[in-house]
Amino acid sequence: MGSSFIITLREGLEASLIITILLSYLRKTNRQADNRSVWLGTGLATLVCLVIGTLIYIFIDGLNGKVEQAVEGFIALAAVGVLTYMIFWMRTNSRSLGAHLRGKVDRATHAALFAIAFVAVLREGLETVLFLLGAETSTSSGLSVVIGGLLGLVAAIGIGVLIYTGSSRLNLKTFFDITAVLLLLFAAGLAGKAVHELRELIGWDSGWLITSAWTIESGTFAKGTTYDFLTGLFGWHASPERMRVLAYFAYLIPIMMLYRRKIVELAPAVVETKA
Repeated sequence: MGSSFIITLREGLEASLIITILLSYLRKTNRQADNRSVWLGTGLATLVCLVIGTLIYIFIDGLNGKVEQAVEGFIALAAVGVLTYMIFWMRTNSRSLGAHLRGKVDRATHAALFAIAFVAVLREGLETVLFLLGAETSTSSGLSVVIGGLLGLVAAIGIGVLIYTGSSRLNLKTFFDITAVLLLLFAAGLAGKAVHELRELIGWDSGWLITSAWTIESGTFAKGTTYDFLTGLFGWHASPERMRVLAYFAYLIPIMMLYRRKIVELAPAVVETKA
């Protein structure tokens, strides 16, 4: 539940920020009549994501054996790639997002506003579907993933409303930095899960890499609520094979170092000449 909450909170807030920027700018420019186009795009994109997510979940739930291992392994790999790209894209473009959207609104017709809202929400929604599919584990049921996801979505919508009304003091940079670190930990867990599933798919069952790195048979880190939370959010396992642990850190260490690296922005010099 913890991982799905973080996922939908982060993704939902990104979508909420886009919608908030659109609505705020329409209000500022006395174009509130165009709000309907934004809400229609948002609503349709949400419906499409729900339908696609439900169909994919039903399809995967009906699989078993090698096919199930292949699907879960490749979904986990895809989620790692998309999640990593999304985190770095947001860090790079968050500063100019508002100005970029306002420029689009200035030139937008009703159809264009509908399309902007639809594409923005659809992208975030499909990413969320992919991540939530990866979040389900043997100890984190589909129901708990859905509940955590809904709670995160409600929280994201609430924050979006507060930002729109101007009563929020949320430091978005700090928020995105914190959730980015949590999501990178989640992605590292998915990397380990992908290696585990694909290893089982090809029938690799012996060797040093397959031996458990550690085994915890009882206590908080072996079972119970805390164990389920750590498994869902961070990819923790009471008896992981060495290959899984190595995959976890092989992803996490370089990606985390890359994310935390300070970006130095050099403003280009502008030389003006007089005629």
